[in-house]
Amino acid sequence: MKTRISDRGSVWGTAALLAVLGACSPKAASVVNTPAPTPVAAATPAAPAASSFQIPVEYYTLPNGLKVVLSPDHTAPTATVAAYYNVGFRNEPRDRTGYAHLFEHLMFQGSQNLGKMEFIQLVQKNGGTLNGSTRFDFTNYFEIVPAHKLETMLWAEADRMRGLAINQASLTNQQGVVKNEVRVNVLNQPYGGFPWLDMPQYANKNWNNAHNFYGDLKDLDAATLPDAQAFFKTYYAPNNAALAITGDFEPAEAKAWIEKYFANIPAATQPPKPDITEPRQEKEQRFTKDDKLATKPALAFAYHMPDRNTPEYYALILLDQIMLQGKDSRLYQAMVQKRGLTDNVSGGINYLGNAFNYSGPMLWMGDLVYDNTVKSDSVVSVLDQEISRLAKDGIDQNTLDLAVVKLRSNLYDQLSGFGRADMLASFALFDNNPARINELEAEFRKVTPAVMQRAVQEYLRPTNRTLLIVNPLAKS
Repeated sequence: MKTRISDRGSVWGTAALLAVLGACSPKAASVVNTPAPTPVAAATPAAPAASSFQIPVEYYTLPNGLKVVLSPDHTAPTATVAAYYNVGFRNEPRDRTGYAHLFEHLMFQGSQNLGKMEFIQLVQKNGGTLNGSTRFDFTNYFEIVPAHKLETMLWAEADRMRGLAINQASLTNQQGVVKNEVRVNVLNQPYGGFPWLDMPQYANKNWNNAHNFYGDLKDLDAATLPDAQAFFKTYYAPNNAALAITGDFEPAEAKAWIEKYFANIPAATQPPKPDITEPRQEKEQRFTKDDKLATKPALAFAYHMPDRNTPEYYALILLDQIMLQGKDSRLYQAMVQKRGLTDNVSGGINYLGNAFNYSGPMLWMGDLVYDNTVKSDSVVSVLDQEISRLAKDGIDQNTLDLAVVKLRSNLYDQLSGFGRADMLASFALFDNNPARINELEAEFRKVTPAVMQRAVQEYLRPTNRTLLIVNPLAKS
């Protein structure tokens, strides 16, 4: 199944993951993307009014530890089932790089009552769509189906949580599939791993955050059937998972089905969580990567993010809106409109998801491809100028209000779709509080120009930055 980066026009990119099958490459995947927000005029915006919109959230935990979130929405006759497991790239076994992603594939190879690929057929023949993905901190599976098929989907998800059909033939087959994805989507593509796969390995120091999470070919070959069986028993237990249901359903009925199908799945002893902390970066890092297939140079920059849920964290999300999101963003204006260094600047927080569905160290990144006549130092100089302008002049209240307007536009657009299930499951898994979904706007409103200035000075300092330059070796 597919692993891809977000739609970089929005912090809500993962909400668009609706294709059923596809390559695990961030650049090859076929998805339904939310369009980037329309540039807002430069006129001073009015401060956004406080919203009274509330997402319904009912949250409880089964005796076996499964976290359950229910959020009915009767605007369309569909229902979404999202199962999130608290295992991702960061805590996959050492010497088994890419194993969390490999296991995502195995989850579609059959369970106690469904044969190989029958899960997919069950969803599709009932008029639904589905997918699975592996992220830094979770692996998720979801189905969007006609509302009257909700019970069927709950039964199917419980069936593979209860007992996956793992055998040597399916393991060997999926090892080959994943290795082929690595070859096609990374090794044999210009800018194949740039920067979504490359940058974390350069910018981070802790192995859990810095290894090749897509998988080294030798490590993928080394995975054994006992590895797979132990991995499933440990990490795919109900006490390591969250289940979110959104859409057109009645909570009482859904709770009865969840009790019927999930309550008797046994819990498993969980290993200690790995230490995923990153040391404070004290010196700028610069790296160059040769790319035999690229015809133009490229540059990516990354800054370590503040801890989640801190005032500075919310400030950086708003700074991302100001600096990178949309054609009115400062870096787009400076690099594309004013100087013509490139035709686009992409970026955001958490290239493999969005600004909310992760639970560890994260990077704010940007990247661009530019002509051979442009020097990388020229690109870095413009970046430095824009960051210096932020540090010197600060962010006034009008600019801050405009960033909130842009952010709210994306927020309320996405919360009517899969994005709601994604956020509810993530907040249940990481914060034990899916009701946070209704607190986000208030948190952004707390951000003041002073908090923004503090965030810029601490997190956008040059010594917190990593630069990665692609050296093209192919002839244009």
